[in-house]
Amino acid sequence: MPFNLPKITKALLIANIVGFLLQKVLGDGRLLALMLWPWGDAGFDPDMMAPAFMPWQLLSYSFLHGGFLHLAFNMLALAMFGAPLEYTWGERRFLTYYLVCVVGAGLCQLLVGSYALSQGADPYPTIGASGGVFGLLLAYGMLFPHQRVMLLFPPIPMKARTLVIVYGLFELGVGITGLQPGVAHFAHLGGMLFGWLLIRHWRGQPPFGGRGRGGPKMRIVR
Repeated sequence: MPFNLPKITKALLIANIVGFLLQKVLGDGRLLALMLWPWGDAGFDPDMMAPAFMPWQLLSYSFLHGGFLHLAFNMLALAMFGAPLEYTWGERRFLTYYLVCVVGAGLCQLLVGSYALSQGADPYPTIGASGGVFGLLLAYGMLFPHQRVMLLFPPIPMKARTLVIVYGLFELGVGITGLQPGVAHFAHLGGMLFGWLLIRHWRGQPPFGGRGRGGPKMRIVR
């Protein structure tokens, strides 16, 4: 139940819901400056309604969503994977991890979107908590690799580690081939990449140090 969720996970759920409600009340047009825009030479374009990139967008974009289903799936994953991670790490470390994944996902998408803009593509914004959620999925698979989870579509049970590998390969494949346009696949991969790097940093593992040196102990359920 939502009321039994740990504090930070619940706060993130509420913040995302509030952001979505603001979109419905104010309209997306008034929240354009909170969406993640590519980094280009031009500033605000009154015809395209495209603001320039601003640093705060690396966080604010994650609290806006493209529709109810987009929000619902992200919040379901946030509750499913975020709660056990917060109970394991504690509030401060969990929040740090989530925000690093969100910013890392935004940076990767910023690179991809800015490159596309330099090649003549129209500027487009990125929104959604998926980068942070994919980071949580990666962490869950690393800390609880043999825990069984159930896919929604199709409803197939599998180990958490297998789910991470499947989703990672899928995102990489469709991102490279462009078979699923309109989805920020490289942002998803960026969230996973930065989450993986942060966990290795906490564990004192390469490229941040020798294996097993430095960093706090982390519980691994087998």
